Parts: sequence; C-alpha cells; structure tokens
Amino acid sequence: MADASFKTRMLAGEILAGTFFKTPAHELVEVLHLSGLDFLCFDAEHAPFDRGRMDACLAVARALGFPTLIRVPTGTPSEILKALDAGATGIVVPHVNSVEKARSIAKAAHFGHGGRGYAGSTRWAGYATRTMPDVLAQDAETIVIAQIEEPEGVEAAEEIAALPGIDGLFVGPADLAVCYGVTDQSTGPVRDAMVHVGQAAAKHGKAFMTFAPSAAAGPDLRSLGVTMFFVASEHAFMLQGARVTAKALHEL
Repeated sequence: MADASFKTRMLAGEILAGTFFKTPAHELVEVLHLSGLDFLCFDAEHAPFDRGRMDACLAVARALGFPTLIRVPTGTPSEILKALDAGATGIVVPHVNSVEKARSIAKAAHFGHGGRGYAGSTRWAGYATRTMPDVLAQDAETIVIAQIEEPEGVEAAEEIAALPGIDGLFVGPADLAVCYGVTDQSTGPVRDAMVHVGQAAAKHGKAFMTFAPSAAAGPDLRSLGVTMFFVASEHAFMLQGARVTAKALHEL
C-alpha cells in the first residue's frame, strides 16, 4: 500500500523530498526513515552497491514501508529485474537519450510479452504467498523514471514523456553541463533544457524531478515545475552536521 500511494502522490504533483543513498548499510535506511524524507534513491550507478548489500537495504526499506527507488547502473533488462525483484518501488535509469531507449526500459520494468520476467518467489512478489493475478496487479505500482542528461534526450523529451510506462523525467544537470561544455548548471543551456523537459513532463502528466544540492535550491527549481527533489545525499548530510559541530567547538 505504501508503494501504491507513493506513485499516486508522485503523479499528482505532491512535493516529495528524498535523497541519494550512497552507503550500502541497512542501518542507515532505518535512521533515514526517521527523518521525514518521503523516499530514498539507492545510487547503484555511482556508489558501491553489490547485489547482496542492495538486497539487505531493500529488505529493511520494504519492511518499514519506506519507498525506495534504485538508480540502476545501466538500463539493461537484467539490472532492472534485479532491482525490482528485490523489492524496489521503482527505478531511475541514467542516460536515456532516445525514445527507443525509453521504450525499452519501460518494457523491461513491466510485465507483458517480451517484458519483465515473472517470478512469484521474490520479495517484491511476497515470497510465493500470493496468487499470480494479485502479483501481476501490483505491476501498476512500479515507477519508471527516465534520466535526461544529454542534449539528445532533451530534444526527445516530449516523445519520451508521451510513452506509456514512463512515469517521470529526471533532469541530470551535471551531465548536461558537461555535454554543453559549461560549468554553471543554473543558467544558459542547462536552464533552457530544464525548462523544456519540465514542459514536456507537464504536458503528458508525468512527474518532473531533479537533483538539488540543498533545500535552498528548492524555490528556484519549484518555479520550473519540479515537484520531486533528490536532495544531496546522506554523505552530504553527515558532512554538513559534522562540519558545523567541529567548527563550533574549534571556535571555543
């Protein structure tokens, strides 16, 4: 039920706050569940998540009813299947730079001919305690987010947003800045790209989201139509708190 309501909230445009989760430790999932954040996004693209540690973290998240997305390292069917079978609420797929790639990840994440492989014995399916119709109906809860971080993806954003099975568009400002040959992510071509992708998402009723370095960036990003904020990471939160404490004591 938590996963079903999370997708409903996301598509309704409710403001949702989460963070990238970089440390594959289930204890930290428990701690962050107490924070008031709406979701976590395990960063299996850039952080050291092996299958075992991802499984342990997802077990805790699922038990707590804490919505959890996985940023998979690639959009291959095998990576998508591993994340979803282990209990993820949904996936964030990096480098979606064409309609064809978006269509392929949507297909791989959902049941159907040539799509997600069926297994009733997974955590996601309830370890063989539920009927096949019940498990298949749960497919509607799965979230698929396409990360737009190349100019080609920006150009194809409206077609990508129009695809059934794609639930949200995530603008990756850092990679876009690299592609455009700039270092300022808040102006110029990156800003224009965010506006374009946001308009595409809104036109087709899809969620619009991006990375925010801190809550201070929220009002500006909200003005672009962003409703789902991936704020920093638990690494950044720990450093911020530790630095404030160390500075205060060193100044005594």
